[in-house]
Amino acid sequence: MLSGADQALVDYALKLTHDPGAMTCADTEALRAHGFDDRAIHDACAVTAYFAFVNRIADGLGVELESEA
Repeated sequence: MLSGADQALVDYALKLTHDPGAMTCADTEALRAHGFDDRAIHDACAVTAYFAFVNRIADGLGVELESEA
């Protein structure tokens, strides 16, 4: 089971990944309520956005996963 702070972070990342247009100030306020400061919120946003970006680039270029032999 995740702590409240960890669950808030997961919820934030999932929403940013699946429905980025629905993000509001309430989403960052929920993180602040669990003790996250501006730097931590920025880092969570940047890492989540970066993974989405890299995956879109790979999908757009038709990159396939390497198989382990």
